[in-house]
Amino acid sequence: MKVLIVDDERAIRNSLGEILTDEGYEVDTAEDGAVALQKVEKEKFDVIFCDIKMPGMDGIEVLGKLTEMGIDAAVVMISGHADIDTAVECIKKGAFDFVQKPLDLNRILITIKNATEKVTLTTQNKALKKKVYGADMVGDSAPMQHIRDMIGKVAPTDARVLIIGPNGSGKELVARNLHQQSNRSAMPFVEVNCAAIPGELIESELFGHEKGSFTSAIKQHKGKFEQADGGTLFLDEIGDMSLAAQAKVLRVLQEKKLSRVGSDKDIEVDVRVIAATNKNLQEEIAKGNFREDLYHRLSVIVIKVPSLDERRDDIPLLIDYFLEKYTDGARARSFSPEAVGLLKQKSWPGNIRELDNVVDRLLILGDEPVSADNVRDYVNL
Repeated sequence: MKVLIVDDERAIRNSLGEILTDEGYEVDTAEDGAVALQKVEKEKFDVIFCDIKMPGMDGIEVLGKLTEMGIDAAVVMISGHADIDTAVECIKKGAFDFVQKPLDLNRILITIKNATEKVTLTTQNKALKKKVYGADMVGDSAPMQHIRDMIGKVAPTDARVLIIGPNGSGKELVARNLHQQSNRSAMPFVEVNCAAIPGELIESELFGHEKGSFTSAIKQHKGKFEQADGGTLFLDEIGDMSLAAQAKVLRVLQEKKLSRVGSDKDIEVDVRVIAATNKNLQEEIAKGNFREDLYHRLSVIVIKVPSLDERRDDIPLLIDYFLEKYTDGARARSFSPEAVGLLKQKSWPGNIRELDNVVDRLLILGDEPVSADNVRDYVNL
């Protein structure tokens, strides 16, 4: 376990460092918040002890920066000028614990033991989430490895993400993986298909409405933003959203509050927004169909999902995945190498969704194993 001690007093850094080194921990130190942030950018620390009262950047500000950076170390705040309110503020901002100066040896050892157990559990949970929720992101090609790497870096933060790519390429899976590997994973993941909701209903669907606000509003309705409070809202096909709704979404992103249709009361919401589209939003902006300011709000991080034609090496793995999905004992259970070879050569305008349908069709109509002739007979090559 690696520990970072952040304190402007050299005596504290040295004494605490010696204690933890004697206990078998690998220790590094920083004399102020700026140096600490530089170190955590370059190295991974499991536990960070951080003094509150420091010149320049105080400990609470350092704690906030660590949270913004998505650092998942257990942060223990230390102070010689502590009170209950300060301790509560630190815990609310994400600190693992709070200890007072002068430092008590037994208290420090108990705290770091609990902190390391928490880090171990967090690491195990993340590994399990990746195993469970990353399973549907099938493929070992370079584009897929790049996407997994980006998800691993971006998911622990609250940064907004814009996912771009053609229909059927798996944008929703990327969004779900971002949520499940985030600190919001225990909270709701709410999906809205902006293209499937009529323009006159999109505002009610997103922001909710009050009873009687329009003819069919027979009772109060909480919108998707409220339903996703504390979690993640996935706005699929964002390029099809009306300009009026775009303006209201922009307000929520800027002010973190909304008002239901038919109400002037503001409701605060804490939502991470992930958006996706198969459209070129820069072109839509030029045409006047999409707000440029909203685009910049949504595209803090942009993840491009490749078409299936750009990741043909993944086709055999995807076929195996769909075989497992559809095999029920009465259908064929394998594809011949020649059949797989033909499918790798085919162009896939419908992407993974098309391949899914083709495998299902061949399992119903084909032989055991599915042959190259079956592919020629039942697939438009």
